[in-house]
Amino acid sequence: QVQLVESGGGLVQAGGSLRLSCLASGRTVSDYVMGWFRQAPGKGREFVAGVSKSGQIVEYGNSVRGRFTIFKDNAKNTVFLQMSSLKAEDTAVYMCAAAPRISLWWNENDYDYWGQGTQVTVSS
Repeated sequence: QVQLVESGGGLVQAGGSLRLSCLASGRTVSDYVMGWFRQAPGKGREFVAGVSKSGQIVEYGNSVRGRFTIFKDNAKNTVFLQMSSLKAEDTAVYMCAAAPRISLWWNENDYDYWGQGTQVTVSS
């Protein structure tokens, strides 16, 4: 198994930027499709971004495309989510996840391993 630990969450003003990290241990991030999901209070889990095993293919949810960037740093065994132009609606617990294989980027059921999440709060 792979263990995932998120960090980098916090309070940021609308329009600002924040970088989240997902550190993997036990296995390498290159073994997995890696994804970021988020969940706001009272809402379901939402797909944010995904990156292929090689790191060469990325996909984004419609609500964050153009503002967020997902990136693998294999040397650090870490997946990053660079968030820019943050909005109040981005407030959520952000979770990273790993999938040996996927059929759909946005399907949380395709991901087998999950971190505990990190809180992102955007003030307006």
